[in-house]
Amino acid sequence: MKLELYQIDAFTDHIFGGNPACVVPLNNWLSDETLLQIAKENAVAETAFFISMGDRIHLRWFTPEIEMDLCGHATLATAHVLKTILNYPNENIVFDTLSGELIVTSHDDIYTLDFPSRKPVPAVLPDIIQQSISIQPLYVLKARDYILVYESEQSIKDMVIDRQIFDTINLDPGGVIVTAKGTNADFVSRYFTSQSSILEDPVTGSAHCSLIPYWSEQLNKKEMKALQLSERQGTLYCEDKGDRVLISGKAKTYSIGVCWIE
Repeated sequence: MKLELYQIDAFTDHIFGGNPACVVPLNNWLSDETLLQIAKENAVAETAFFISMGDRIHLRWFTPEIEMDLCGHATLATAHVLKTILNYPNENIVFDTLSGELIVTSHDDIYTLDFPSRKPVPAVLPDIIQQSISIQPLYVLKARDYILVYESEQSIKDMVIDRQIFDTINLDPGGVIVTAKGTNADFVSRYFTSQSSILEDPVTGSAHCSLIPYWSEQLNKKEMKALQLSERQGTLYCEDKGDRVLISGKAKTYSIGVCWIE
């Protein structure tokens, strides 16, 4: 069986930046085991699989380890493939996912994801996470992910994770976000996942479902610019809409090919 395979760099305006995702269109669903094997072989943070059903797209996301309930950068990557390569005719792309209906709109070269808001609440940091981070936070919050708030952007840049300790905790499907006010953006962040082949996710759209409502309240702003300070870095344009958040960014096509499933 021959499958089309696209690799897209999301939340960036240049290749080798942002977060790489693979996108695989399907006519029928393969077994979950096969989808997971394809994601492992692709060896990027997420592989998106979709089936077009006319006015709606059934979309699923897989890491090399598990199926995810929500993924921002691979959704953006899928929208980019549909619009720029597959000539999808509809103005809005409506995805059916494990997180419900997600709508992506595009204007010029910017894609806007309409995602659920996941407002975090105060939490206690597990001892294992506390022991695994090089700098202790000012505040700890939690939604799907733990959110560790710091005083400065430099603290986010300087953060070091002791992976030997960090990997002893199972946070699936969540992770740990470290965040602070930004110098050249409203806020900055980094994202780490335990027991994962990729410790630091380059740009995490779904994390901003929690970061946006938090920083909107802290900064008293509805529209914000965010930077994720991984080695590849990424830029996200954010808007707090109450029970929804808008996450916008650009994407670049890195490769187009095929894979063979026997």
